[in-house]
Amino acid sequence: MSTENEGTAVPPAPSAPPVPVDAPAASAPQERTAPDGGAPTTPIPPVPPGAPATPPQEPAYGATRAYAGTGAEEAQAGQQAAPQGAFGGQNPPAHDTSNPQGAWPPPAPATPAYGDAGAGGGDVWGVAYPQEPAPKSGRGRGGLVVAILVAALVAGGLGGGLGYTLAKNNDGGNGSTTVSSSTSGGSVKRDAGTVAGVAAKALPSTVTIEAESSSGEGGTGTGFVFDTQGHIVTNNHVVADAVDGGKLTATFPDGKKYDAEVVGHAQGYDVAVIKLKNAPSDLNPLTLGNSDKVAVGDSTIAIGAPFGLSNTVTTGIISAKNRPVASSDGSGSNASYMSALQTDASINPGNSGGPLLDAQGNVIGINSAIQSTGSGGLGGSSQSGSIGLGFAIPINQAKYVAQQLIQTGKPVYAKIGASVSLEDSSGGAKITEQGASGSDAVESGGPAAKAGLKPGDVITKLDDRVIDSGPTLIGEIWTHKPGDKVTITYERSGKSHTVQLTLGARDGDG
Repeated sequence: MSTENEGTAVPPAPSAPPVPVDAPAASAPQERTAPDGGAPTTPIPPVPPGAPATPPQEPAYGATRAYAGTGAEEAQAGQQAAPQGAFGGQNPPAHDTSNPQGAWPPPAPATPAYGDAGAGGGDVWGVAYPQEPAPKSGRGRGGLVVAILVAALVAGGLGGGLGYTLAKNNDGGNGSTTVSSSTSGGSVKRDAGTVAGVAAKALPSTVTIEAESSSGEGGTGTGFVFDTQGHIVTNNHVVADAVDGGKLTATFPDGKKYDAEVVGHAQGYDVAVIKLKNAPSDLNPLTLGNSDKVAVGDSTIAIGAPFGLSNTVTTGIISAKNRPVASSDGSGSNASYMSALQTDASINPGNSGGPLLDAQGNVIGINSAIQSTGSGGLGGSSQSGSIGLGFAIPINQAKYVAQQLIQTGKPVYAKIGASVSLEDSSGGAKITEQGASGSDAVESGGPAAKAGLKPGDVITKLDDRVIDSGPTLIGEIWTHKPGDKVTITYERSGKSHTVQLTLGARDGDG
């Protein structure tokens, strides 16, 4: 695993203590010459009998390591043992108290090689204990130190004697004294409306999904419990590799892992449902909210496995609603379209399929895509990261799709029965002159034909939603169900017209 030490370089341990720079020129005790012929040093003032020895100083550890990588790499890193002596390993030797009083410098203690537990070789991840500097000369300071030590001893003796006397006077005859103290700061209660409270309730109902194709390729995503029968809702692109003869597993935060199978998947909606094999009887489905009631500025909580780091919780707000998003370049028939909830909660590859929750813990969306400075989204092969532009499928739409997949195994799409251009535009969705594979652009007998729409018409609004392109129109249509009545505003020959039509139905992704 590739790792990086983000701290500064660790300086080598000094071979000799630093030379004092403030040796007095007058009224100082007799000076002694350092063994190496350096500057004279001042003898250490005597310590009164009974004074405790100077405690060893704490080690100055080197910079910590910052690990980066995918979830698989981190798991591998977790199996590597920490070097002895670095944190909780071998302790450096204490100062040698046998050194004659006033001899300077005392012998330097051995420097532990924390990288190899003293075996020699390897990187040194700690620094040696620094030598004690010589105290500044002057009888005034030396006298003060002695006075402080004596005062401490006297106070200690007084305290010990007083404690013994109190214990003896309060002895009830059983020869013992019990001292009780609080070992806890009290119970910590996290209210349901807090992020911690929401996470504690929602995490046990989320799973990390691993999908593997028959050729061994695959990836990691997230899902959440939809019902007590073992159905898990996620993204289509999370399970796509396992659809045809692949392998699928779902792991809960407590480590319990289950094999699973794909019940149904919808490419256009980017929604899929899987079912746990031998599902436990204590499943707790997440509560579904109402995405139509969500407002810009509402708090959001996202749960997922970014880059394989399972059970990760991030927070943010609803940044925008009804954001038209295509999960591909919009040029192919297999693209996914959504009128998305936009959030700035941190979402990365691996968050796909995970729940987007409101402040009360209700699911309001399925995290599905991100806009990044790279070229990839959550469904692509790129590993671009979050820049605060995440998109979720509204739960009202996802719920309908999931129910259809559970009932029939196939998605059902609403349609107007007309082909529109998928090119970027700001003027609306233009009905093409010809449909796919040479078919008619306006389906004979379809909703658009019955409403009088023709090739070349430019649709500018669907109900009160402004339509600026073909993908935006598709995303808005798919937020509705077949049979819904909608109002279409379109332009023809520079004039605006309004008609009502009833949405038709298309079964499957074909």
